[in-house]
Amino acid sequence: MNLSWMAWTKPTAIFFLTIVVLLILMGLWEAVKPGGGPRVGILRFETTRGDRLFLSLLGSAFIHLAWLGLVGPNLWWALGVSLIYAVLVFNLV
Repeated sequence: MNLSWMAWTKPTAIFFLTIVVLLILMGLWEAVKPGGGPRVGILRFETTRGDRLFLSLLGSAFIHLAWLGLVGPNLWWALGVSLIYAVLVFNLV
């Protein structure tokens, strides 16, 4: 398979591998404890674990894009901010 159209660097591979691992873990969590843990948080609508994962990933993408545009290419701090954001989403939303 010719994948030369994409810049398959180590960070790119880690990024996609992380998303695959998160999806597998969420699938296993759903198999062990079905229902998705629906609850109403600060957004005032019902969300499940999958919804909160999606919001975490989407928000992290925007955090990283904003970091690139405003600060520069050193994304380690953006990763830290994204992890804190994800914890907050899973606890409050």
